[in-house]
Amino acid sequence: MSEQPSRRQAKKQKKFKPKARTPRGLRDMAGDELRLQNHMIATIAQVYESYGFGELDTSAFEYADALGKFLPDDDRPNEGVFSLEDDDGQWMSLRYDLTAPLARYVAEHYDRLPKPLRRFQFGPVWRNEKPGPGRYRQFMQIDADTVGAANQAADAEICMMAADCMEALGLERGDYVVRINNRKIMDGLLLAIDLDPTGEDYETTRLTILRAMDKFDRLGLDDVKALLGDGRKDESGDFTKGAKLSPAQIDKVAQMVSIEASDRSQALAAMGELVGDTQIGQEGLAELRDMAELFTTLGYDEDRLAIDPSIVRGLGYYTGPVYEIELTFEAQDENGELARFGSVGGGGRYDDLVKRFKGIEIPATGISIGVSRLAAALTLLGKAGAATPADLIVVTVMDKETRPELMALVRDLREQGLRAELYMGDSAMKAQLRYADARGARFVVIEGEDERAAGEVTIKDLQLGKEKSAEITDNAEWRASEHAQQQVPKGDLADKLKALTS
Repeated sequence: MSEQPSRRQAKKQKKFKPKARTPRGLRDMAGDELRLQNHMIATIAQVYESYGFGELDTSAFEYADALGKFLPDDDRPNEGVFSLEDDDGQWMSLRYDLTAPLARYVAEHYDRLPKPLRRFQFGPVWRNEKPGPGRYRQFMQIDADTVGAANQAADAEICMMAADCMEALGLERGDYVVRINNRKIMDGLLLAIDLDPTGEDYETTRLTILRAMDKFDRLGLDDVKALLGDGRKDESGDFTKGAKLSPAQIDKVAQMVSIEASDRSQALAAMGELVGDTQIGQEGLAELRDMAELFTTLGYDEDRLAIDPSIVRGLGYYTGPVYEIELTFEAQDENGELARFGSVGGGGRYDDLVKRFKGIEIPATGISIGVSRLAAALTLLGKAGAATPADLIVVTVMDKETRPELMALVRDLREQGLRAELYMGDSAMKAQLRYADARGARFVVIEGEDERAAGEVTIKDLQLGKEKSAEITDNAEWRASEHAQQQVPKGDLADKLKALTS
């Protein structure tokens, strides 16, 4: 008798069922969205390959000490990365970009690599940041880098290639611009406003200033000034500490980010006045002049490649030229509001990154394009159509005994270059048609008993049927109408479908 209550209690206990949910700040992708992303990656990769860059893939995890501490939000306790401790006591982190792993790869295999190394890579990266609308903790990047070339021709080539990528994706001139600056000019500006590079807090103050300047296009001048001063509270109430500059210092930095970028020569002249005779500032100006001359010689005008002192880049490892790809058009979002996407990619020179491993300076420069953000922009602009797949054909199964023969039919359609599938479920015809509609199929092929006896099949055009159904209100007229389907000899099916899809 004593066992009975415990059995009843056990019966009453509910079996644990995990809640099916996506982790915060992450998302799933499928269908048209994923297809567009893959199309974009293939298009950009083709441009990279045309410039002679070769593909590389590195691991998602790196040892934390190899990644370094270069993220814009390094004041967070977790330093912006997702990390775990391995069973040997070493910390590993999910990569936050594709550049730091490249530096590790180059250092590890340096002796056997061609120099300069020209590589491109695509893959997901992870940031342990506060998620928000359109801001995810995992996103796709596609990078191209040249490692081992110290001259500015390598930087200029990356910028020109970035512009070519935008046009390969269907963006027109005027819809995008690659904006270019130089970190050395920024360091010259800091010297010109009397910041002491040997001071204890110099590096922290320097990065705070650069990151404030980098937000100019998003926040505007007043908020940048707040970040250069005491700090700024955002709309959510989060407070960001400022650089604590004096009003005179803030004014100088504000002048720099406000320089008009429409003319390369004028921008360089205005920047030169602000950095004065500082050696590092003059070095940066000389490098930008070399790049500007190459742009002019090769026919890349200011509407594609602009010198812009407001471009700083948030990452801490840049040492020279830096650049961003900005989309300049406005388009209506799903709520009917005008949206401007701004930056969809960027990069720069990072001559010290490989040095962390090798102890010697190995020059490098590269760019990263944010695929997810760019995909959203292309969709709003109506430029995502190139990723549309071929019309789908679903061959239905009325008699399970004919499945092997129908599989051969579908194989033949594929060999003719058509996109076809056989319905693999066990449902009745009405459910199969619903399935084809849910899959977005254009055509359904039906072989019933009568068709098989006559050596024919029926082609049902679902798209045309939907279009015509909107025009027909009389049931009798609809039943009599055969505009959305036709019977063809089975041997002519592939040719007929090709004609309908062309």
